[in-house]
Amino acid sequence: MWNRTRATELLKIKYPIIQGPFGGKFSSSQLVAKVSNLGGMGSFGLHAYTPEEIVEVDKEIKRLTSMPYVLNLWVPLKDDPIDTYKNESFDELKKVFAPYFEQMQVSLPEKPHPETQNFEQQMEAVLTSGPPVASFIFGLPSREIILELKKRQIIVMATATTLEEAMMIEEAGIDIVIASGSEAGGHRASFMKSAEESLTPTRLLIHQVVDNLNIPVIAAGGISNGSDLADILKSGAAGAQIGTAFLATNESNASEIHKSKLLSSSPVKTDLTRVFTGRLARAISSNFSRSFKDSDKEYIAPYPIQSRFLSSLRKASIEQNNSDFVAYWSGQPSSILKHKSTESLFHSLIEDVSKIHKTKSW
Repeated sequence: MWNRTRATELLKIKYPIIQGPFGGKFSSSQLVAKVSNLGGMGSFGLHAYTPEEIVEVDKEIKRLTSMPYVLNLWVPLKDDPIDTYKNESFDELKKVFAPYFEQMQVSLPEKPHPETQNFEQQMEAVLTSGPPVASFIFGLPSREIILELKKRQIIVMATATTLEEAMMIEEAGIDIVIASGSEAGGHRASFMKSAEESLTPTRLLIHQVVDNLNIPVIAAGGISNGSDLADILKSGAAGAQIGTAFLATNESNASEIHKSKLLSSSPVKTDLTRVFTGRLARAISSNFSRSFKDSDKEYIAPYPIQSRFLSSLRKASIEQNNSDFVAYWSGQPSSILKHKSTESLFHSLIEDVSKIHKTKSW
């Protein structure tokens, strides 16, 4: 059967369909459980959560499903640019963005000093919770953490945006690599080279990684229907991680306006931009995102200063029904999204692949 792959065997799931984790509190326990109960595997992005919240999220997921699911964390950058960001640079930032604040009649904020979650404490909460699977983006956890996860029989996955990153993931003893192509939504998860240097399209990246790795490979980026899923399985991937199509469903924590944009009757157009958060990420195209090209990144503050700096602009944008300054995260779907129900989307994926499997050779 087409749905039996190395990933489904290892993860103990029926179908090679993984719901991508969402940062920024777009994940929901209901969505995770729904996908897992349908035979795939749901994922919950925990980057913004305190250790105490992580434990509660895990308890809630366990109340809703007895099937495998994923808890996902961001690995801290080794040379985080926030540590060297100077006041002079912030003064330049204010000059560049002043016209936008004036347009929305919002006062320019002072330099934010954002606090980020402690990764080690978050990791302790994950280890205490004991999910079936843990996944990571923006790099690899320490060898000690990987060993602790395996000691608890927690399967470990990590995200690669290049072949070199995928090879490092395998060498670290990770069980499964998620190969994230340039079509994927949200933040680019690169960690060896800059995000701009790590933009291999999904199909090409899958061929590169499958040909050079021994561990199972999950494809991510631009996969929105059963035809996409069939293609990547035929290419040797052991499954697909699908984010945007699940983000558009009723069960996700995305706002209604966000979902309506994803479910537009016209093809979704997206941009890769640093302007919203300071890290390169793919979002629905807007006048604001189109105003800042790669050459302008020197004027943009590092994550998460950029995001906090723009927070009052985002708030005013929502209040004034001007969505230009809000990041509506999205991958670049291969087709128009139409499923509002997680169950409808999931069954559509299965039915489409099954039909293709019956009529074409693999």
